[in-house]
Amino acid sequence: MRRILILTDEIGRGERLARDLASDGRVSLHDLYGDELPPPGAALIVSDVSALTSESVRRLRRALAAARGPDTPFLVLIHGNLSRGEIQATALGATRVLPASAARTLLANAVSALADSPIQPVRGDLQQHATAARDVFAAIFRPDEPPASATVSSGADLVNRAIREAKIRDWLLVVANFDDATHRHCLSVAGLAADFARTLGLNENDARYLIKGALLHDIGKAKISRAILNKPAPLTLAERREMDRHPVIGHAMLVNEGYDALTLAVVRSHHEYLDGSGYPDGLRGQEIPDLVRLITITDIFAALIEARPYKAPKPAQEAYAILKAMGGKLDADFVRAFAAVAAACELPYRASA
Repeated sequence: MRRILILTDEIGRGERLARDLASDGRVSLHDLYGDELPPPGAALIVSDVSALTSESVRRLRRALAAARGPDTPFLVLIHGNLSRGEIQATALGATRVLPASAARTLLANAVSALADSPIQPVRGDLQQHATAARDVFAAIFRPDEPPASATVSSGADLVNRAIREAKIRDWLLVVANFDDATHRHCLSVAGLAADFARTLGLNENDARYLIKGALLHDIGKAKISRAILNKPAPLTLAERREMDRHPVIGHAMLVNEGYDALTLAVVRSHHEYLDGSGYPDGLRGQEIPDLVRLITITDIFAALIEARPYKAPKPAQEAYAILKAMGGKLDADFVRAFAAVAAACELPYRASA
């Protein structure tokens, strides 16, 4: 069995695990909360972290970026709620998940198998996922009837699965080739939201709300004139006023259709700013829920990096600089956290013909 690297948040527990796995020095420990980064070259990386909080997930991502190669298997030991831990482990790119309480023999056999026979992570068909998500979104984005919650959930699951298996810039590149501008934008926002949720280490429910909200945030545009939506030039003042009605229209479409208050808030309030300068209600500060703040950031960023007939796409880092320059309008902590998503977004868009 080749060298194993254990990432732990409690050295004493990690040392006990190392003794259980090998007695010949082939297991090394890395303190997840230390200042140093782990070295590359391990045959297997094991996460033995007591709780997958947003901070520990951030630190695990940092450690994995330094130590994990493209073929390196990653075993996550879950302390506590196994189902929630499995979701977070999958988002981290785990090859296998085991409860930390697994019998010593089961754990040792799993480690031996992974270390001696590295498993290449499976990558799904990104084009297929994106096309399926587009088809679901087409069913959602209809002026004649509100979308069924189950259909939206199906679309959210497709987007989330694709982002787990692919890089966000690859998702944006595929989505950019779709014909309808509103489809492109909402699927881009949904992909960015899924990657943002993964970066933040959000729990399953919050991640689902975020992605569903991203898919639905512009649903009110289904009732806006196509001539305005697809105009190949900046809108006139009257057209802008009509376009700015879409949050209220979308909220009215969903309000009596069984959608929860948080999703309705995303649809109505994704253009609100913390300083009260947004629309349609001029909300301020704590009146704007966290998930709405997250959607606002992804929505603005997606619009900036998209190509439109009347504007060129901005490079990802320039778009991120604009987010930072918006100051008190946006949640500063969330903008800082979005830096990792923005950094992963190489410019995928080409100007429309």
